[in-house]
Amino acid sequence: MPGTHTDGAPLIGRQHETRRLEALLDGARHGKGGALVLRGEPGIGKSALLEQLERRSGGFLVLGASGAEFEMELPFAALHQLLAPVAARSAALPGPHRAALEVAFGLAAGTPDPFLVGVGALGLLAEIAGERPLLCVVDDAQWLDRASAQALAFLARRVTAEPVVLVFAARETGGGPELAGLPTHHLQGLGETEARTLLGAAVGAPLDERVRERILAEARGNPLALVELPRTAGPAGMAGGFVQPGPVPAVIEQSFRSRLELLAPTARLLVTVAAADPLGDPGLLWAAADRLGIDATAVEGSAPLVEFGTRIRFSHPLARSAAYRAATPEDRRRAHGALAAATDPVADPDRRAWHRAQASSGPDEEVAAALEASAARAHERGGAAAAAAFLERSAELTAQPDRRAERSLAAARAKLSAGEFEAAASLLSTVTGDDPVRAARADLLRGKLSFVRRRGDEGPTAPLLRAAERLTAVDPERARACALDAVEMGVLLGGLDAVVAAVRVLPLPAGSDSAEARVIEGVTALVDAGHRAAGAVLGPLVGTPEDPVWASRPSLGYLLAAEFWNFSGMCGIAAGAVEAGRRAGSFHALPVGLAMLATTTVHRGEFGAAAELISEEEAIADGTGAAPLVYPRLHLAALRGRRREALELFGSVDRRMSLSVQWASAVLGNGLADWSAALAAARRAVGAGSVGTAGLALPELVEAAVRLGETDTAAEALAALRERTRAGGHPWGLGVEAYSRALVTGDEDAYREAVDLLGDESLAVYRGRARLLYGEWLRRQGRRRDARAELRRAHEALSELGVEAFAERAAGELRATGEQARKRTAKPSDELTLQEVHIARLVAEGATSKEVAAKLFLSPRTVDAHLRAIFRKLGLTSRRQLRDLPEFRP
Repeated sequence: MPGTHTDGAPLIGRQHETRRLEALLDGARHGKGGALVLRGEPGIGKSALLEQLERRSGGFLVLGASGAEFEMELPFAALHQLLAPVAARSAALPGPHRAALEVAFGLAAGTPDPFLVGVGALGLLAEIAGERPLLCVVDDAQWLDRASAQALAFLARRVTAEPVVLVFAARETGGGPELAGLPTHHLQGLGETEARTLLGAAVGAPLDERVRERILAEARGNPLALVELPRTAGPAGMAGGFVQPGPVPAVIEQSFRSRLELLAPTARLLVTVAAADPLGDPGLLWAAADRLGIDATAVEGSAPLVEFGTRIRFSHPLARSAAYRAATPEDRRRAHGALAAATDPVADPDRRAWHRAQASSGPDEEVAAALEASAARAHERGGAAAAAAFLERSAELTAQPDRRAERSLAAARAKLSAGEFEAAASLLSTVTGDDPVRAARADLLRGKLSFVRRRGDEGPTAPLLRAAERLTAVDPERARACALDAVEMGVLLGGLDAVVAAVRVLPLPAGSDSAEARVIEGVTALVDAGHRAAGAVLGPLVGTPEDPVWASRPSLGYLLAAEFWNFSGMCGIAAGAVEAGRRAGSFHALPVGLAMLATTTVHRGEFGAAAELISEEEAIADGTGAAPLVYPRLHLAALRGRRREALELFGSVDRRMSLSVQWASAVLGNGLADWSAALAAARRAVGAGSVGTAGLALPELVEAAVRLGETDTAAEALAALRERTRAGGHPWGLGVEAYSRALVTGDEDAYREAVDLLGDESLAVYRGRARLLYGEWLRRQGRRRDARAELRRAHEALSELGVEAFAERAAGELRATGEQARKRTAKPSDELTLQEVHIARLVAEGATSKEVAAKLFLSPRTVDAHLRAIFRKLGLTSRRQLRDLPEFRP
């Protein structure tokens, strides 16, 4: 940045920032990577700090990229810019990772998998960093294309074990959320002393005191403003006058505009062409200039705003912004038209289409069609944001109403996929016409939009029901699918009764035997007549997890299976969702499947396998910047029964998980014999009436109520539980209902029935709880010998599974009979985090560090660092010893 330092000299007033950045370099020299986001207003010195960092990075390989304000958003453009100098090294990567990068960078056909792109980029950096430390600097990160921003954030979170430093410079506002959560430093203005020093160095001559104070006041410590304001003031300002005050960035941009106004018309047009081309390609710029009749002599008048060399570079992003905004609309269109004409239609059809669109002053079907084709190509490359931008501009240039509506609808869908919710809503408001199918498609998008935004005047179900109503006459089966989508939203979000009432009056043709029709019939029966009537329809469906209806609605199937206590149905639907997510490479669907499967695996008592699934889901969430699905952790914490660990987790989760927290709190309370806490939590969970969760809390309510002598509450909960479990007819539900009945009635046969029904190994947790309850009852009946036998079996089973709180309850009961329970042998996994458990299991199965890294989206060095921690905690020295531990064997 001009004036903030002399070449090689330290930046004025930036000692703290300099030390922090140099600490990152020192860490990388010793094998420890890191990342930092520098944020601040335009002109505050972010770019200057990056330049200084590069100068001081001796021994590092430096890679750089930058965003551009007026850049057409092509997916992975900035990532390609960063990695292009080392792209040849991708030959050393595993085939899938290398192929993913080639597709992302447009070197091969296909749709890029964002995770494989991220892992491939991480592998490429790790490969290079194995030879010398690496510094990656990314300027103007607020303008990065979204795919690149996600990939770079992914890298920044995973380089801690690599000698790699990533430093981003971004404005305080603008850009997406991708960099949120990374270490960040907010740059403030210079102090008064430093500001005076810089101003004096910038002017280089005595200043009138009044002018100096006015400049200092207006600049507010902004270094670029301190350099530019004297130029803006001119001789009149130096004599005591000055410009009108305003926001510092606006004042700086006005300074650049003032200099633009001094240029000759041809020089200004050349600068406009340079500003309109984000590539900075001199070959393209001069070809466009030639079409406008501009020759090289125009360069002389443009300095020092633009540097015309091997790359076209503006002195500051605000200079480029000022140049583009200051041009007349006609000159901007001329610049884009010339750039379009100079762009190769075969090598770069999308950039050519974008420039043609910017050159258009009104509807143009040829250009609109070209943009539509560009959108399709962007979508294939995984660029939802780019596809949305192309389609939105295509719709703007379309005159024919129906075609314009179709393109607006496609643009809205792409905006929704890109996470641009407000823009999607705005586009949907423009979709009009009498076509019921198009109107229904718009309503479906409105429903999805309301769901993801979690707000809206009518919620997600109303648009879905409206879409169903529109389609009943023209496409009954599609109408029924829309109605089922509304039912699913009612199950997931609440308000099911109202949804069913609305579905009931839809004029859907009768007589359909499709799975969708039967699910709607079953859920309607559940609301109208209860579980017995609904079970006749839904029981066979949730007992057939491979039914295609659950492939597109796994969450609905999973919750309905839970409502009828069909454990095999829950497991099958969850496993199917994971398989489908892996097969499709969908990192939207796969986490949902992993979370469901992890939860059922917890209930099977396979805590190690559950930890592995949770770790994988969290790795995917971390890779996308999404929030992890926390409910599997809640179930694991509740059944494991570690009070402090569980309560810390319960207190940290989002309020939308409150029902899962109440169920988990009830289980934890019963395990710890904290009956009052269990009763209160179970009442809240049951009282919410949510499909799935409320039913699972009923046996916890029965147990806590019985312990506290609230017999009416226990009997009422038992009746509600019996209605569900007998309608489902599955051993899990029948067994849990049997031991709940035994608690209420004191019927010994019911305890024995529960143990028999829960005999399958997948139900070992519940069989252990049944034996515990039976043993407690026997002891209270004075049958100490019989009680010891049951309690011993319960303690051994629950201890082996790691169900610690219930196992300790069994141990306490055993002591009351006069027998000491054998102390549980600590398991190796007790000392490990969920991610460490996952890594240990993978390594025990024979996976290499590179293979583990690829699965968990880590670098091999990070995996090795985790392995060192695992070895230290377990007292091991080799992978072979890890494989010898039974807990980690496949």
